[in-house]
Amino acid sequence: MIQVTTFACGGIAIGAFLSHVIVDAPAAATFVSSWAALTRKCGEEAPCPNFDASFVFPQSVEYPREATYLGMVNPFAKKGIWQSRRIVFDASAIASLKAKTASSSVPYPTRVEVVSALLSKCIMAASKAKSDIQKSTLITHAVNLRQRARPQIPNYSMGNFLCLAAALVTEKETQLDNLVCHLRKAIRKIDIDLITALQGDGGWIKYCENMKEIGKASPGTNDKIDFIVFSSWCNMGFYEIDFGWGKPTWVAYAPKTKSKTEMVNMVFLMDTKMGNGIEAWVFLEEQHMVMLEQNQELLAFGILEPSPLNLIVS
Repeated sequence: MIQVTTFACGGIAIGAFLSHVIVDAPAAATFVSSWAALTRKCGEEAPCPNFDASFVFPQSVEYPREATYLGMVNPFAKKGIWQSRRIVFDASAIASLKAKTASSSVPYPTRVEVVSALLSKCIMAASKAKSDIQKSTLITHAVNLRQRARPQIPNYSMGNFLCLAAALVTEKETQLDNLVCHLRKAIRKIDIDLITALQGDGGWIKYCENMKEIGKASPGTNDKIDFIVFSSWCNMGFYEIDFGWGKPTWVAYAPKTKSKTEMVNMVFLMDTKMGNGIEAWVFLEEQHMVMLEQNQELLAFGILEPSPLNLIVS
């Protein structure tokens, strides 16, 4: 579904509602980019979407529902009033975070790793402030399989070429460098050997094993374990998309939330206009969001709900 909004000042906003059943973030970015190229009528080649995902990763009717993404997440879902906030980390803040979190284990952390670590620590602190129960936290990151596969899977292949990396962290392991190390180890487990196994005849069995390993913490213990889902849309090229009026001033994740619904803690990471920062869209329960907004360590690095126009000027 597409919605185009025009403003009195001459600005235009283009909104696209895409089903995650059909596309992941790289496929969505490529689809919109190809659409924009056709709109410009500039003669450049625009890749057409293909739907060969089932040939890359063979399907199976025996695949158990409990090993799907929703099957793993649902035990952690909570019903309540959920809120979204946008937190921006500029290049200077990220440089400071990298210096603060660098260690012998991870001497050169990425911007996604350091922002994920800081937000994880602050979300865990918000949860602890509202609960007397000692909780561990299962932190997951959606890992893009396209560039890790051999041969690589093109971005114009529709589908969801991702796998969840997970790190289980206790309340005593919330130092930033430690969180970065946990995330790095979890993401590195999604390697070429795993992807090759997933592409074999019994690939679904290997994927089930991976998902069940992540979900081991959930049965009967979800009241003692918090859950945070991260998804990075960085380096997807959204700010390079041009419909003929120039490149976008601001690209945003449009949250779809209801006043009261079942959700889990979620964070979407996106590039800033300049490309060297990160804009985080955070979804938390209302009472936890109040605590997060007051976290001084977070506010020392992140800017809460800044105007996109101010970021461009700076």
